[in-house]
Amino acid sequence: MKHLHSTLAIILLVALVISIVITAVNYFQAKPYNRKIALFGLMAGHIQLLVGLVLYFTSPLGLQSFSGENMSNSLARLYFLEHPLTMVLALILITVGYSKAKKAEDYAANRTVFFMYTIALILILTRIPWSTWSLLN
Repeated sequence: MKHLHSTLAIILLVALVISIVITAVNYFQAKPYNRKIALFGLMAGHIQLLVGLVLYFTSPLGLQSFSGENMSNSLARLYFLEHPLTMVLALILITVGYSKAKKAEDYAANRTVFFMYTIALILILTRIPWSTWSLLN
């Protein structure tokens, strides 16, 4: 399950970068909003959230490790608190950005998706446990 979560994380990062780049080009060149590109990032985020929640509630590093003494251990705190909380916040930003863009005109829709997805990507990149990714080891 951890390998699936890591693989989906790569897909999510690629989907977000593609969504941000295409939306930025559309935004800065005043082109029409491409809802399918933004939807690609939204769907990748929600699939990743579902797998992450299953992993969080079944893994010994997730909710089961919640204790006061683990707050002093930075790696344990990352797994049971910081990573899940930050990822949920990032997904909320992605969802709100996509929802607001559906109701906006092309220029405003591109701007909304561009900024919300970029902030979400920054949040995601700050709380990925890079040292545990098998691709980097």
